[in-house]
Amino acid sequence: MTAAVAGSAVLALAITCASAGAKAGEALAPGFDLPGAQGRVQLSAYRGKLVYLDFWASWCGPCKRSFPWMNGLQQRHGGAGLQVLAINLDAKGEDAAAFLSRVPAAFTIAYDPAGATARAYGIKGMPSSALIGRDGKLLWLHSGFNDNDTAALEARIQSALQQP
Repeated sequence: MTAAVAGSAVLALAITCASAGAKAGEALAPGFDLPGAQGRVQLSAYRGKLVYLDFWASWCGPCKRSFPWMNGLQQRHGGAGLQVLAINLDAKGEDAAAFLSRVPAAFTIAYDPAGATARAYGIKGMPSSALIGRDGKLLWLHSGFNDNDTAALEARIQSALQQP
């Protein structure tokens, strides 16, 4: 099995297993109202958009690698209705600020040091992401970030962008 095929199989399994536990496609994604760098960040404000929701922390190595990709996602697909939101779970705001000074974000950042939103989504590790449909339903959850996964993730995002 080639590395690309193996990577795609692992990605599909991760999305399927995570989605099964969260009843993806059936239930509305858990709402949130969190402080953000530019004011309050509420999931409900993005109804009608496809939301790629990322959970991250300053100490997470794969999180650092995911930010340039998410910046590109926002740039490439923002005009088509995608909104990247990233929720930081650091206990100390200064840790998140230091991370963002080294790894800038061209998307919306929210802060949840208590981790209530991550618990509502059933997040077990970082980074983890969720795709939320224009109707507010949870489409899928994905755990981890691997550069080999980005093409498959982006293909799923592009497919979801084509849905009403």
